[in-house]
Amino acid sequence: MFKLMSSIAIGALFFVAPAAAQAALGPDAASCKTDAGEPAVLVNVNGFKNRDGRVRVQLYPANSDFLAKGKWLRRIDLPVTGSGAMRVCVAVPKAGTYAIAVRHDTKGNGSDWNDGGGFSRNPDISLLNLKPKPGEVAISVGNSVKPIDVVLNYRQGLSVKPIRRN
Repeated sequence: MFKLMSSIAIGALFFVAPAAAQAALGPDAASCKTDAGEPAVLVNVNGFKNRDGRVRVQLYPANSDFLAKGKWLRRIDLPVTGSGAMRVCVAVPKAGTYAIAVRHDTKGNGSDWNDGGGFSRNPDISLLNLKPKPGEVAISVGNSVKPIDVVLNYRQGLSVKPIRRN
């Protein structure tokens, strides 16, 4: 019996509980709660080049308005967190087909060559093709929370690709 108790005690010393998932961020965070009962996209942004600047998540209709100036349906700007992926909640007007664009403004200065970006469904992009077609990034959102991953891409020489996953 003593041996069994010792084994349990030693095992307890080495057990590490998994870290709690980071709460959803942004002004729409309540829409991503399990019991919210409304359509939303929980965007898990990862692959940050650095932890400076701001991140912008924009919701678009998945049609010809995708990436058109001023045609976004929802825009959320947040300071970049100190570590890990950022889980940004975006409420959507109703169930339907949408697209997400994410931008990491690395210096918080509006725009420069060091900034990163990504899209829903993580299409390949290049210096010659920075804007994917709506069909490449379209996601279907029902009447609940749709989780998606967006990996950021940065200019690296003459290519645009992810730095790393975090």
